[in-house]
Amino acid sequence: MARPTLVLLPGLLNTARVFAPLIAELGDAATVVVPELYHCESIEDMAEAALGLAPERFALGGFSMGGYVAFEILRQAPQRVERLALIDTQASPDPPESTARRRAFVDQSKIGRFHGVTSTLMPSLIHPSRLSDPSVTQPIVEMAQVIGADGFAREQRAIMARPDSRPLLVDIKVPTVVISGRQDRTVPLARAEEMAADISHSQLVVLDQCGHMAPLEKPVELASALRRWLSP
Repeated sequence: MARPTLVLLPGLLNTARVFAPLIAELGDAATVVVPELYHCESIEDMAEAALGLAPERFALGGFSMGGYVAFEILRQAPQRVERLALIDTQASPDPPESTARRRAFVDQSKIGRFHGVTSTLMPSLIHPSRLSDPSVTQPIVEMAQVIGADGFAREQRAIMARPDSRPLLVDIKVPTVVISGRQDRTVPLARAEEMAADISHSQLVVLDQCGHMAPLEKPVELASALRRWLSP
């Protein structure tokens, strides 16, 4: 039996590298495609770029910002998605205070104050036990440097303009897994629980001792959950 194609969508300030440990664990279960999204100007453009790289039918996984793109793919081409994984993401739009914070970040990047992911930001992204683990922290810092100020601004503007995807949830009929780090401070576990409650064919998987960066923090456990989800 042919392996399924799994399209994985990266998060904010993430390149395809964010999925490298996961792909190493999952490579025998799927043919993995990872579009680079930071060159795109909007969530709609990101979805179109991903669809352009995908086969006619595929499994779809969205991490963080990639989840917002996954929802847009479901709007543009629902018939092409065989199953769905939502990882450390949410269907809800940002509250006003989050939008204001994103806008301030974009303004700072325009005047040369983009510093990537600094040590002061790291505790909001990963579990405290991983703060001294370079296998987690180094890729996060280096991916942000690759994307740079312009890519960061494009991604933030795209995220701020995204639609509310909560009304879409009840129409999702493909097998779906919703995955969250229990200690995710960026997208709290409650957001995952809300999505799983609204998607009829869904399973909620919670990764213990894990913050927002599940693909880097818990690649073995995440791969195990995705392997089960990919099985017919």
